[in-house]
Amino acid sequence: MPISSPPSPRRLCVAPMMERTDRHFRFLLRLISRHVYLYTEMVTSQALLHGDHAALLRFHNHEHPLGVQVGGDEPRTLAACARMAVDAGYDEINLNVGCPSERVQAGRFGACLMLEPARVAECVAAMTQAVPVPVTVKTRLGVDNRDSYELLRDFVARVADAGCRSFIVHARKAWLKGLSPRENREVPPLDYDRVARLKDDFPQLEIILNGGITTLPQAAGFIPAVDGVMIGRAVYDNPYMLADADRDFYADDRQLSGREAVLRDMFPYIEAELSAGARLNSITRHLLNLYHGMPGARAWRRALSENAHRPGAGIEVLERALCRMDALVPGRAA
Repeated sequence: MPISSPPSPRRLCVAPMMERTDRHFRFLLRLISRHVYLYTEMVTSQALLHGDHAALLRFHNHEHPLGVQVGGDEPRTLAACARMAVDAGYDEINLNVGCPSERVQAGRFGACLMLEPARVAECVAAMTQAVPVPVTVKTRLGVDNRDSYELLRDFVARVADAGCRSFIVHARKAWLKGLSPRENREVPPLDYDRVARLKDDFPQLEIILNGGITTLPQAAGFIPAVDGVMIGRAVYDNPYMLADADRDFYADDRQLSGREAVLRDMFPYIEAELSAGARLNSITRHLLNLYHGMPGARAWRRALSENAHRPGAGIEVLERALCRMDALVPGRAA
């Protein structure tokens, strides 16, 4: 059911996803939804400080509202990164305190930081003092056997005192050993009630629920128990699922664009990227699921997979893929 109360900008968010939520995919999503809140892939503080930060922070102005997710554990370094992000034009800085991968643990950030709430508070305080935009935290319910509600509540209280007003909570705990990142997204049981309890205990904070949510109706069902919902891989597997998001979550009744209209609206962006040296398949890999669940979807994916990687491939690959679908599905609706 559509939600009638005034929406938070983060009423519906797309999760930061490594190798998925790059600027090409975010541009596609913004053509489908004007309001859904978008996030970058996680970028480490060390990469920003010692790498090509301009390239790492690059985005199209069309993508707003947009947050950058940063991974790190050193307050001054994170403050410097936050200033870079604000200078680049981001609307929010999100600190990753939820990723359980061993590589991230080796850098002493991500989910293992839940074991150091004082450190997280120092990082948040440094960033909030450095920039005028919101500094938010994405976290888990807990880590290993330190996953009681009392520990989670104390963690949130301490970080909130440091200046964080918005928490994105993945409704699972993280196992730092023994599970892969993928297994950590699936094996630990979901506990949505615990996230809702956080909102009850901290009504002044914005609490966003993440984890296991695959449809817009399911997401809407969690509001107003929480302030917003974040969806991850379900959006990547079916980006057009966001077609009704503006109406249902933001009371925006604009006429929806069909899939083909969205694709053609993206053509100028694709041509500009190709002219700047991008390869077509770096963009079309995010378009493979645009026709998810539709007649001709398999032909669409095959046409892109077989041709977009070829040297010199351009818009004609997409045009031919559309024609192949038309031939297979006469009278196909866009």
